[in-house]
Amino acid sequence: MSALGELNSFLGLHVRKDSKGIFIHQGKYIDDIISKFKLQDAKPANTPMAEIPVLTEDLEGEAIDETLYRSMIGSLMYLTSSRPDIMFNVCQCARYQAAPKLSHLNAVKRIFRYLKDRLQLGLLYRRESPFDLCAFSDSNFGGTGRDMKSTSAGCQFLGDRLIS
Repeated sequence: MSALGELNSFLGLHVRKDSKGIFIHQGKYIDDIISKFKLQDAKPANTPMAEIPVLTEDLEGEAIDETLYRSMIGSLMYLTSSRPDIMFNVCQCARYQAAPKLSHLNAVKRIFRYLKDRLQLGLLYRRESPFDLCAFSDSNFGGTGRDMKSTSAGCQFLGDRLIS
């Protein structure tokens, strides 16, 4: 191995180190996937998913290209490593990869529209932060009345640094 200097970019992750700490983002990757799926002209969205209508299996909906849908979901799943703000929404959409409908594709496109205006959001690991381990968990074991699927999530912090 050879010393290549300070890390700036690795597998789509951009790393910036300064006096505040280390900032990790995937701005260029977001730009690339927006271009890949031809959503450059799409109107930005304020939130990654609409509250109403609720995303469901949509048995009566128009079927779409499964390959395109799965490719979009895969691109978004890779992005969640530095964007926990979209994790729940991407996982909701990923549930319908077996038989995606137009309503599911529109939900995925909304996540892209949300990302379009927020390229430089990421994770900041502050230099001056305590090393206290703290974990949060949230679970809904009964699910909602419409699908009865359990949902759970959790995150762990080392000080104010998100580690998982």
